[in-house]
Amino acid sequence: MTASQELHADLVIIGGGLGGCAAALSALQSGKTVILTEETKWIGGQITSQGVPPDEHPWIESFGATRNYRAFRRKVREYYFHHFPVKSSGRINEQFNPGNALVSKISHEPRVALRVLYDMLAPFLHSGKLTLLTEFKISDAETVEDQVLAVTVSHSVTGQSILLRGAYFLDATEMGDVLPAANVEYVIGAESHSDTGEEHALRGEAEPLNMQAFTYCFAVDYIEGEDHTIEKPAQYEFWKNYQAEFWPNKQLSWWGLVPHTLEPIEYSLFQEPNRFSLWTYRRVIDQTNFEPGTFLSDITIVNWPQNDYWLGPIIDVTEEEKQKHIHNAKQLSLSLLYWMQQEAPRPDGGSGYSGLRLRKDVLGTEDGLAMYPYIRESRRIKAEFTVKEQDISGEIAGKDSATYFEDSVGIGCYRLDLHPSTGLDTYIDISAFPFQIPLGSLIPVRVQNLLPASKNIGTTHLTNGCYRLHPVEWNIGEAAGHLAAYCIDQKIRPHEVRNNRQHLKDFQARLVKAGIELEWPQIHKV
Repeated sequence: MTASQELHADLVIIGGGLGGCAAALSALQSGKTVILTEETKWIGGQITSQGVPPDEHPWIESFGATRNYRAFRRKVREYYFHHFPVKSSGRINEQFNPGNALVSKISHEPRVALRVLYDMLAPFLHSGKLTLLTEFKISDAETVEDQVLAVTVSHSVTGQSILLRGAYFLDATEMGDVLPAANVEYVIGAESHSDTGEEHALRGEAEPLNMQAFTYCFAVDYIEGEDHTIEKPAQYEFWKNYQAEFWPNKQLSWWGLVPHTLEPIEYSLFQEPNRFSLWTYRRVIDQTNFEPGTFLSDITIVNWPQNDYWLGPIIDVTEEEKQKHIHNAKQLSLSLLYWMQQEAPRPDGGSGYSGLRLRKDVLGTEDGLAMYPYIRESRRIKAEFTVKEQDISGEIAGKDSATYFEDSVGIGCYRLDLHPSTGLDTYIDISAFPFQIPLGSLIPVRVQNLLPASKNIGTTHLTNGCYRLHPVEWNIGEAAGHLAAYCIDQKIRPHEVRNNRQHLKDFQARLVKAGIELEWPQIHKV
């Protein structure tokens, strides 16, 4: 396909998720021009178009995030204070949490995250230093030897194609889509123990198509006494009767597993004694935070064990296979909603919560499901350094901290949290030490001017489980943006930054000045 237009910038960033936005912001703050593309209508990735409130570590309010990520969180709270009638008790709370969710200290609506991200990028959009192309997906790449010369992106509706040229190309897509197009070496799926030496890796052969489940999230509120039942999904009977061998009950039930013990657990929708409430798990609006009448109900995001889809991968399969699994995953989520509305057991002995209302507006789609599936596992570059389980696991005898990386470009913290996978494996959930992000994990083994800026860095199937969360993805993207800018300024390549002591020292000083923390204080594992 011949491109109808050609654009140039210092950095071309493919993928407008959290990593892509953070990379664009850091490069722009470094004085560079940026082209940022995004496959959906919304920038923000997992926090917007995928509908996932922030998963963060316990110390996030005090330390363990970049200055720009802190600014994002602060601006979310300010947005509610400026635009909503928040009760006075909330306005004086420095840790105001719009949804009071169990999983997040700042659980909020995807649309608010979208507005905040646009506000943070606004000066650069208005000045013309940032060109933003939404609903554009990579369709081709031009390479010569170890260089990427250009990428072509195509509009999902009109088919318009644009050729993008730059000094550096960043892959911030949700599934590492630039890597195969640009012939960048990468791995997918689950490695074997013989490959990585990891305790929890597969003992047989590697399984490239064995990847974590993905999820189509959706938002609901609850209007007692009203009936908002959706049309019965075509696959409802299948999902109503489906039960994986490792699962304690039917997929559509209130039963699941405690990830780190694999013991059965019975959930509830709303608060009940001795039950884990799914309603408050990822709630994005707690109506009691606001003056009476502002919201008719709480609003919660359904990203629960019951709508994790593990019956097949959508990376490196045929387009027909990919679309089949995407369709099936959507049917699973809609079937879960229908089951809750019509058949879910209630504590009063009745069945169904017909007052559950699918809030299509919250996620900006006609079908009410997120614009994009929540992708937990991407293609991952073959990197100069790959982070392995033994670098961060909190279960290794005699180990009292994560591996210290002299080439750190940031920090993160989360358990090695793997959801059931397409190999029909159950949860893997392992304690982890607060960890660093080594620069070596951002440097491809061969290609000189392409950098990962999302979940596609040099991790394994296992360690991806804790490098995939919101503040870590942001830090990865922000560091990648700085790295490209530094290399342009110094007229060197990324591997020279890592392998030259003076360049590494200078680059890390640049990161620290920009508000990126490179080391953790002495704290415990999670």
